[in-house]
Amino acid sequence: RTIGDRIGEAKASGNLGNTLKILGQFDEAVVCCQRHLDISREQGDKVGEARALYNIGNVYHAKGKHLSWNMAQDPGYLPQEVKDTLQKASEYYERNLSLVKELGDRAAQGRAYGNLGNTHYLLGNFSEAIAFHKERLAIAKEFGDKAAERRAYSNLGNAHIFLGRFDISTEYYKKTLQLSRQLKDQAVEAQACYSLGNTCTLLQDYERAIEYHLRHLVIAQELGDR
Repeated sequence: RTIGDRIGEAKASGNLGNTLKILGQFDEAVVCCQRHLDISREQGDKVGEARALYNIGNVYHAKGKHLSWNMAQDPGYLPQEVKDTLQKASEYYERNLSLVKELGDRAAQGRAYGNLGNTHYLLGNFSEAIAFHKERLAIAKEFGDKAAERRAYSNLGNAHIFLGRFDISTEYYKKTLQLSRQLKDQAVEAQACYSLGNTCTLLQDYERAIEYHLRHLVIAQELGDR
């Protein structure tokens, strides 16, 4: 501010906002991220504007998740305050998405699609969540980003469960399992086995369910995860 560097001030405000978000000070975080947005617009900095929109979406997303953690409920059954907060998150992600499309930034589009999928999942809009996660998956494959691909499969599996499409969920969870082994991520492998065990139970395939749950147990013991 002292040297009149507006772009620098905008970036610093954005960084402050992100830090306050991590500290759980969501309302202060929004103020800082909004300053980042306002200055970026004033300076005609489209990239900064896109980043600020994404960051504001993240603050509302984190706030919504934080509020809903205190109430252990299934996605979709949320108090109004949580719904409004997540709705705001998805609105900012949508605005970010249209801007990064305009800028032709595919990687940023992937991130926006993933977060839109996650917010709609929490809101109980499972069909919308699936559509967004499929877009996320396509971009992850495009970039050869195996970790993002794995997350997309996992999220697609979760969303199909709530639509009662257990067989489709199983296919997605199997892909999750495959990729977690490729990535040598045992914690995620255990998680995938757990999801597969539960889904096989829902499909009344109890033999397979036992196999998956035993695998989950073995990995949990290996990792010393009580």
